[in-house]
Amino acid sequence: MKLVIQRVKRASVSIDGQVYSQIQEGLLLLVGVGPEDDQKDLEYAVRKVTQMRIFSDEEGKMNLSVKDIQGEILSVSQFTLFAQTKKGNRPAFIGAANPEMASQLYDDFNDLLEKEVPVKRGIFAAEMAIELINDGPVTIILNTKNP
Repeated sequence: MKLVIQRVKRASVSIDGQVYSQIQEGLLLLVGVGPEDDQKDLEYAVRKVTQMRIFSDEEGKMNLSVKDIQGEILSVSQFTLFAQTKKGNRPAFIGAANPEMASQLYDDFNDLLEKEVPVKRGIFAAEMAIELINDGPVTIILNTKNP
């Protein structure tokens, strides 16, 4: 799995011009699933996302997790994280899992996340518009195949 983790003051996903999901302070996750991902990848990603200390404490140091601040997560599927760009100018997405597998693992990942923190989602494979106010900015890239 590949994830882009963004600390946000707020974020939303809209579909067909209508807000579908939104959160206040927390994390926006862009989630890509690869063909070799499995339950171990999901569990590792959930542990890292929910325990990563990237929120500021009272002294301004990044010592708090999304759980510590009682924040929310907005999770959006993003197969383009597996773009291959070495050849030519048009990215190839053959490195992403097939849609059936990716959809199931994306749902399983979010179900595991929901056991830890409140989670809102986009719709898998939908055309979505994402709005966010990045806090910091803090943006982290997580690859479960390179822990």
